[in-house]
Amino acid sequence: MSIRYSQDFKDSLVKLHQEGRSLKSLAEESGPSQDSIAIWVKQATPVMIRGQSKTLKDVKQLEKCLTILEEENEILSRIA
Repeated sequence: MSIRYSQDFKDSLVKLHQEGRSLKSLAEESGPSQDSIAIWVKQATPVMIRGQSKTLKDVKQLEKCLTILEEENEILSRIA
């Protein structure tokens, strides 16, 4: 069974890791696996894209919006 953790919980573990706590200690104290916490840290780590700082989560959300807009554009171009 997969356990769902709230975004606030994930964010708090990411912050603790960024402040120097090890993945191992966070996993032992809080429950999620080291791998899960490492994924959350990676998703929250900003990258520079065209001079703007974006997280992996931001990029995935933008890609989803782009896909929807491309589909809508395709539908509209068929109508015109």
